[in-house]
Amino acid sequence: MSAESKKAHNFIQSLIEDAIAKGDHTGKVVTRFPPEPNGYLHIGHAKSICLNFGIAETFGGECNLRFDDTNPEKEEQEYIDAIKRDVKWLGYDWADDVHFASDYFDTIHDFAVELIEKGKAYVCSLSAEEMTEYRGTLKEPGRNSPYRDRPVEENLQLFRDMRDGKFGNGELVLRAKIDMASPNINLRDPILYRIRYAEHHQTGNKWCIYPMYDFTHPISDAMEGITHSLCTLEFEDHRPLYDWVIDNISAPCKPRQIEFARLNLNYTVTSKRKLKRLVDEGYVDSWDDPRMPTISGMRRRGYTPESIRAFCDMIGVNKAGGTVDVGMLEHAIREDLNTRAPRAMCVMRPLKVVLTNYPEDSSETLELPVHPQNPDMGTREVSWTRELYIDREDFVEEPPRKWKRLAPDQAVRLRGGYVMTCREIVRDDSGDIVELRCEYDPNTLGVNPEGYKPNGVIHWVSATDSVEADINVYDRLFNHESPDSDKEGDFVDHINPESLVRLEKVRAEKSLGQPRADLPYQFEREGYFFFDEEASESGRLVFNRTVTLRDSWGKGKA
Repeated sequence: MSAESKKAHNFIQSLIEDAIAKGDHTGKVVTRFPPEPNGYLHIGHAKSICLNFGIAETFGGECNLRFDDTNPEKEEQEYIDAIKRDVKWLGYDWADDVHFASDYFDTIHDFAVELIEKGKAYVCSLSAEEMTEYRGTLKEPGRNSPYRDRPVEENLQLFRDMRDGKFGNGELVLRAKIDMASPNINLRDPILYRIRYAEHHQTGNKWCIYPMYDFTHPISDAMEGITHSLCTLEFEDHRPLYDWVIDNISAPCKPRQIEFARLNLNYTVTSKRKLKRLVDEGYVDSWDDPRMPTISGMRRRGYTPESIRAFCDMIGVNKAGGTVDVGMLEHAIREDLNTRAPRAMCVMRPLKVVLTNYPEDSSETLELPVHPQNPDMGTREVSWTRELYIDREDFVEEPPRKWKRLAPDQAVRLRGGYVMTCREIVRDDSGDIVELRCEYDPNTLGVNPEGYKPNGVIHWVSATDSVEADINVYDRLFNHESPDSDKEGDFVDHINPESLVRLEKVRAEKSLGQPRADLPYQFEREGYFFFDEEASESGRLVFNRTVTLRDSWGKGKA
């Protein structure tokens, strides 16, 4: 067993190890990741992906990617393509070809016929409202449908007529005949098939009846030889139905369903219905908007596969629910990027500086490390010129106590460069500061000045040898810890109005003129930023803020 597998040890792994030790499980371990292609994958799916593929890898087995495509009205090829891309990006590969539940529609239909022939399924004519009434409540048992005892031949004929398009949407359903008095409502004669006239992205118009998820899922698992069907806790009450289906058809094998707690993240919503609403109603730009908790949005924001896998390992796998602090996710990306993100300087709010004692036509090239703790990453070149830019927030006329940046007649060191002292403030007609005139100390490159002490270190770029860029300063999409728990309001009421702040015409060192597209940069003293290739197609350099340098949420700083 690998070191990574030991690190990620969880109760499911222990169950499988015990079963192998007792001889209850022999052969290969086969898992599956079965998303419905009705939206993009989000961070909660990442946990399931890491678990299913990780368990298979731990035991030398394999994991299938299977699309649960039983609801064609909400499914699209776009989602299928995005899901495959996201799984690959996270670092996983599925066994054989991609599977679809629709691959088994003929088989699922035949098993439905088998249940009818065994007297374990019947066609019901109750309306949806009537069926709800007959179903009962958590405290009261249900009542048998008046159509429950239809003869087998009549049920077979009606099911054929459903399949052949002789009834309209919702007129008839096929139900399992289990127990209307069961305390588990899922066993009160659940629907197995319903009529839907909708073109399917895989099967076209071949079918006008589609199986329900609770019927499709166990059969698909059995057809693929799945040994361990790992589901989130909301399917725990469905497990008796899962087992009932397997036990009452001629299944080629009997998978074992095991449930684990889903990921709940504060300041986040992960309901695909709600995420789709954010997209459809324009609260975000797209499914891959960097504010979205989708895997594609996180990728565009600059999250790395390694950081997401590390986060999933940090939170673990258990049976208990609970909410994870989104700060853990942000910690995971900081930890990953701190060790390997190349450094660069970018001035977000440029304020011009003129070094009055530096020759006008001169410049020099300074070499700065790409990463101060990793000399193997090499060096980068920046130009020192008479005119520079510093950040406006690094200068004040009346410095507060313990001010460690620039002020009138005070000196600071420019990162990797010389020490300079502010001598004069230049204002425009409105009285706003537009320029600082400073003197630099030519004897301070790489050494401390004699006779005085700089008041801190600030970043900078050359005014004449730097590049212009736009910055998307992303923050958490919601300013409420649990945005979808507000019983009196709408979750969109809690959208953070400062979740995106656009900064135009920032100035960045020239090394960012041809940015890397595979890894975020650490903009020194500002945070981690990722080159947005898609947004930069307009011809401007665009960077997205991945995360701040430290957790400052709620501390008055973005």
